[in-house]
Amino acid sequence: MLTQINFGTSGWRAVMAEEFTFANVQRAVAGIARYVASQKPQGARVIVGRDPRFLGETFCSMAAEILSAHGIAPLVVAEPAPTPAFAHAVIHSRADGVINFTASHNPPEYNGIKFSTPDGCPALPEVTKKIEAAIVADDGSPLPNKDRSTPGALDPKPAYLKRLAEIVDLEVIRKAKLRVAFDPMWGAARGYSDELLRSAGVQTATVHDYRDVLFGGHAPEPDDHLLEDLRAKMRETGAQIGIATDGDADRFGIVDADGTFLQPNYVIALLFDYLVESRGWKNGVAKSVATTNLINALAEFHGVELYETPVGFKYIGELIMQDKIAIGGEESAGLSIRHHVPEKDGLLAGLLCCEAVARRGKSLGEQLKAVCNQVGSFYPERQNFRLTPEVKAKFTEKLKSDPREFCGHAVDRVVRTDGLKLVFSDGSWVCYRLSGTEPVVRVYTEARSEKGLEKLSTAAKNWIFE
Repeated sequence: MLTQINFGTSGWRAVMAEEFTFANVQRAVAGIARYVASQKPQGARVIVGRDPRFLGETFCSMAAEILSAHGIAPLVVAEPAPTPAFAHAVIHSRADGVINFTASHNPPEYNGIKFSTPDGCPALPEVTKKIEAAIVADDGSPLPNKDRSTPGALDPKPAYLKRLAEIVDLEVIRKAKLRVAFDPMWGAARGYSDELLRSAGVQTATVHDYRDVLFGGHAPEPDDHLLEDLRAKMRETGAQIGIATDGDADRFGIVDADGTFLQPNYVIALLFDYLVESRGWKNGVAKSVATTNLINALAEFHGVELYETPVGFKYIGELIMQDKIAIGGEESAGLSIRHHVPEKDGLLAGLLCCEAVARRGKSLGEQLKAVCNQVGSFYPERQNFRLTPEVKAKFTEKLKSDPREFCGHAVDRVVRTDGLKLVFSDGSWVCYRLSGTEPVVRVYTEARSEKGLEKLSTAAKNWIFE
């Protein structure tokens, strides 16, 4: 029986040698090729690239052959490259899509495929549904016998770094004599952020600057508990900020001067505040339904329109393309800004944090304290809970309810933008989202005090299992 290939919020991912096999990769790429050919029957070009995972080069060669057999000219990127660099490349080169072999921040045994459309945006659900249908329709069919073109070559790095240098004020960072430590986590951003900073005369130290398909034996995720080597490098070099990216560099991790990890929720809010101040951009701000209401408070403070989207950066990307927002972000460490790619950019996030520290002359922690003094404090948290089949079935039904009371709190608003979000009169809230790929419920909570968060988090967990 053939595996059902489903493209989720950020492509298709699976464990290698289980579902991510040569045969399934061929099916997935053939489905993408059929979709692209249906959009542009003649002269289509598709970029093919990867992160540094095991067998990435082989998958790229396979994809190039399949695209060519469908009459599509492949543009192959030889070296691993960041997902945002591919997004920039497809726009810059006016190609008809990107096939990027990456499993992003997933553990090393995973691989995956991200497909981006010509606008640089992650494929929207209406596109992925057509690709999934094309995969099924193509199953068992031999490759077409069209004239096969020789794969072309593409290097996205120079144009992408040039664009970052236009967006980020590197001169401000240099003049402030800021010292930076960078951790690409053995991933696709190797030779990107640090190279750009050094070219501008910024003292930059790097850790994990070599290929390791096992990513040090853990997921290439720039989360608090995995950034000890970055902290050590900061202490060794006296760096005032540490910046990190995940496996394909679409997510960021930020460490403050004192070694404190800045929650992505807070980073997005701080950069929103900073862009309003430094660029004068007040056209709008976007956040996913599961992202901190500190952004809501800042939007009201600055008189900026707020957009709340479902989880999945594709929805924020649409707003960037329409120039409705100055910045958009998700609590899972993804953000981008206006006049840039409609895709998460972990490199940009880190570089903008460097600029904010340099220009303001204050650590990110000090900046966060100043922001909270203006609009109040917010304490967000995310937890994942694995569910037995019985508990999942019962809880799925529970999510359809319309509760007016929640563990002693009167429910002020019920939001169903994505999952179930219950907003309370004091501004605290809880949001439940079931995973589409595993028996897990993601629980997001936010309160206005640490004690309030502790109480609400306990209640949120109990509500699942009661």
